[in-house]
Amino acid sequence: MKTYTAAVRDYLYTTAIKSGERAPQNVQVEFPEIEPIHRAFAPMVRELKFDFSELALATYLQAREAGKELSLLPLSLHGNFHHRSICRLVGGPVDNPKDLAGKRVGVRAYTQTTGMWVRGVLAEDYGVDPDDIAWVTTEGPHVAEYLEPANVERTSGSLVDLARSGDIAAVVMGPKAVPADAPLEPLIQDYKTVEQAWYQRHQTVPINHLLTVRTEILREDPDAVRSVLDAFAAEIDAWTAKSEPGPRGYGHGLTGSIREALRLSIDYAAQQHLISDKPTVEDLFADYNRYLGER
Repeated sequence: MKTYTAAVRDYLYTTAIKSGERAPQNVQVEFPEIEPIHRAFAPMVRELKFDFSELALATYLQAREAGKELSLLPLSLHGNFHHRSICRLVGGPVDNPKDLAGKRVGVRAYTQTTGMWVRGVLAEDYGVDPDDIAWVTTEGPHVAEYLEPANVERTSGSLVDLARSGDIAAVVMGPKAVPADAPLEPLIQDYKTVEQAWYQRHQTVPINHLLTVRTEILREDPDAVRSVLDAFAAEIDAWTAKSEPGPRGYGHGLTGSIREALRLSIDYAAQQHLISDKPTVEDLFADYNRYLGER
């Protein structure tokens, strides 16, 4: 039995697979422990270090454009709305997203997928051009070949400290990443209402991470890839059946929701100079359809 490696974070719908409780059939999979999971992304796109890997959507789009031998699988492992991920200092200098034009905004990396979705929201819902903001980052891109736009700069300081000092007007940071003692609050105070309107418009949830596989494995051992995919899909189905009905950022298959999230991400990524060409959703799944395809 062949053994493959997979870098995947612990979610409610992945732990049973990682523990072996619902192991993929006819294939052995080893799961190295990597926390936070984004530390697996650069080794995957630069070295093809793992056979399978959870990968940020923006990173995958850039890796594909750079010609990396990685293939996308229709399995969304993580996603969420990001209207609440643009934060301001409590009592800070900006009251409205429209105030960010001409300001400095902090984000872990310009290529971070959460940042991509936030910039898309700012442009789509508030008319704020990301090119009119100086993006202050603490990390560079996972894909080494990517060159950041001129309005991106690096800092060695803490983004929360920079917000406290007034050096930046806002911070892109998911709720779970905000330190407990950080005096930050959502800049979009009615974010639940705005994100519901966004959902009604697009009928999807922004995807952050999907499962990818080295193209060589997909080409040479499609049965193993199908087995891994089936195991994750079965767990996702099991948790979906237990969950409250409504939008969710995980799922599988070439569904309308996953297609629309990917279509939007392509548009947003091109607008933000994350990619220079615009592939179609069908282009993204060309390898999957060629070697595996939907049942």
